[in-house]
Amino acid sequence: MIRYRLHQNTFYTPAMELSINSSIQRNKKIASLAPLFYLLGSMIIKQTLHRRRDEDVASTKALTPLAILLLLAAATLVFAPLFGMKFIPFSAMGQEREILFDIRIPRVLFAFVAGAMLSLSGMSFQALFRNPLATPFTLGVSSGAALGAAVFIRMGLAFSIAGISGTSMAAFTGALLAVALVYGLTRIKGGFTTTTLLLAGIAISFFFSSLILLIQYTSGLSHSFRIIQWMMGSLTAADYGKLVNLLPFFGAGTVLLLFLHREMNLFMVGEDIAISRGVNVGLVKKLIFLAASLMVGGVVAVCGPIGFVGMMSPHICRMLVGADHRYLMPASFLFGGLFLALCDTLARTLVAPSEIPVGVITALLGGPFFIWLLLSRKSDLEL
Repeated sequence: MIRYRLHQNTFYTPAMELSINSSIQRNKKIASLAPLFYLLGSMIIKQTLHRRRDEDVASTKALTPLAILLLLAAATLVFAPLFGMKFIPFSAMGQEREILFDIRIPRVLFAFVAGAMLSLSGMSFQALFRNPLATPFTLGVSSGAALGAAVFIRMGLAFSIAGISGTSMAAFTGALLAVALVYGLTRIKGGFTTTTLLLAGIAISFFFSSLILLIQYTSGLSHSFRIIQWMMGSLTAADYGKLVNLLPFFGAGTVLLLFLHREMNLFMVGEDIAISRGVNVGLVKKLIFLAASLMVGGVVAVCGPIGFVGMMSPHICRMLVGADHRYLMPASFLFGGLFLALCDTLARTLVAPSEIPVGVITALLGGPFFIWLLLSRKSDLEL
């Protein structure tokens, strides 16, 4: 027999009544889980707010040192040209004005850009190898440039094309040769692993260094002295033309690294994490390698190898603003530029009217820093 009842002018069959009761029981079960869902939602919201608050605090902590570095860099660019063998104010006239605007100002600007390029290169290599001891010269680019310059000097050649000296062109050719050899050896080994890249760079660096020693041994006194002087690193040849020649390398390398700041952050955690986040590790390594090598090759080709700037600057900036490359990149740019500009100012003034190669100044400052870095770490030197 079909049962039914009247409820608010609606007839319900037993099947319909059973379905309604099941729905009521299911709603009660869902309602009993509501506190759990509320608790989980609250935890997620709190964690998100805490993360955002932590990010805001980290951003504030990073922006303050960045602002200070920006002020120091601006002050360096303004006041460093005034100092030298003689203090020359901006109001100077005649020959002193020519010295200030045609020699000192372009030299300070060149030193700032070169220091920024070396610092950015060192930062990218330290992220790639996850080691604060990595430098822009780790992969043999400096040795290749030095070999090119040594061969050019040993052959007794002297020419320039479009305002670019033959020594600079030979040095840049040697840097490109080193980059090509390191890349080729890494590809022959298979893949593009960090270990293979590092070992290939060290091997090429040692091989080129031995060739440089051979060239020096077979050279005369004049050529040998010129080779040694060039390898000390100096900014005496810096002018507006050299600065313009440097800007394409600076622009290309910096733009590449700007687009790779997220990937470099992931590299610091580990390649496995980067792969899990969808990063094309092989391609990113090649781009970092290319960007850093271009900048190092451009700098070394003009002023010779200037050591320790690319190791010291990123490490100091990492202590100031943290390891996030969104803030580490501009900090490394500013600190590296003002550091090399100040070192060059010291090189011009300490023994005036003579001049100390700026590479000697950076080495004198970098050596103690290197020792401190080694002794201050109890474990392996990793970021």
